[in-house]
Amino acid sequence: MDMMDAIGRRYSCRAYDPKPVEEEKLHQIQQAARLAPSARNFQDWRFVVVTDPCKRKEMMAAACNQSFVGQAPAVIAACSTSRHVMRCGHPVGPIDVSIALVHIALAATSLGLATCWVGAFSPDKVRQILNIPTEVTVVSLMTLGYPADSKKQPNRLPADQIFCREEWNF
Repeated sequence: MDMMDAIGRRYSCRAYDPKPVEEEKLHQIQQAARLAPSARNFQDWRFVVVTDPCKRKEMMAAACNQSFVGQAPAVIAACSTSRHVMRCGHPVGPIDVSIALVHIALAATSLGLATCWVGAFSPDKVRQILNIPTEVTVVSLMTLGYPADSKKQPNRLPADQIFCREEWNF
């Protein structure tokens, strides 16, 4: 599958087959994240991959009891160890982690897997479940596994409504 196919096929999956994700596929997904760009090459991301069913249930509770979080064969807690702020004023950590999560989502799609970016969760609860130090920021969760639903085509604005040239003219 080429990159544009993966981009077009990626969607937010909320129903998973219980089949575990093969270690080789997990390794490929980890490689995709590792190769993501980061500000000043800090590589400040850290990921905890949760496959244990009991811990996944705890993660579901920490994610506002969203059942698909507990159903997914893997849940990734995406974290940042950085407190740096770029010259533009934006913090490095959430941006770097987000770029790496996009790499994970696209790599997973190319391997026949599905993901869902989860922003509704309690960072403190996740930190406690996974023994993450307080100085580490839990940025996001991402579910991962074989889809048990069909792709829901998201409604997207046409390009001319989100891009302009040379100056703001919306």
